[in-house]
Amino acid sequence: MSNLFSLRGIAFSALFAALVVVFGYVSIPLGFTPVPITLQTLAVMLAGGLLGARYGFFSMMIIVVLTALGLPLLQGKGGLAVLLGPTGGYVVMWPFAATLIGYAVSKVRNGGWLATTVIFLAMECFGSLLLYVTGVPWLAQTLGFTMQKALAAGFYPYLLGDAIKAVAATFITISLRQVFPQERLTGRNHYNVQQQQQSNYK
Repeated sequence: MSNLFSLRGIAFSALFAALVVVFGYVSIPLGFTPVPITLQTLAVMLAGGLLGARYGFFSMMIIVVLTALGLPLLQGKGGLAVLLGPTGGYVVMWPFAATLIGYAVSKVRNGGWLATTVIFLAMECFGSLLLYVTGVPWLAQTLGFTMQKALAAGFYPYLLGDAIKAVAATFITISLRQVFPQERLTGRNHYNVQQQQQSNYK
């Protein structure tokens, strides 16, 4: 475990998991669909962008596992029934979305418009569009919708909001990375230094 994760990284992973829970309470229900508008996907994007692939995955997996175990983390609800319900297809994709965002953002080294564009595309494609790959078919399956009806209920109404969240996540990530780089949040540099020192004594 210590070879894969640092205490600092675990702590910040838990913090971003908590951010998902808090953002879930910023919810706007839509009468024609069980899928509310929330800020949760913004937290998923930020977890990947700031924590990186490994800890981004870990932070979102905390939500999935604890929800499955019954903790009321998603708008005050928990249990397998939540993950197997109409919105479960979106939630189970969160760890993979954060992983892909983290991987893509870690490859961006320089600033400027090109870096901003790459980060935005990662946020939009992995933090938004990817979620619908599992979310919409699962919504159709659980509610007995046709695919067209599922798209109308669980995809089209959210695209503009997702784009706005992707823009916000992009600029928040770029700004915070200058002050809190991934290595500082996860403690990876400290761990690597310790490993190097230990190897020098062998």
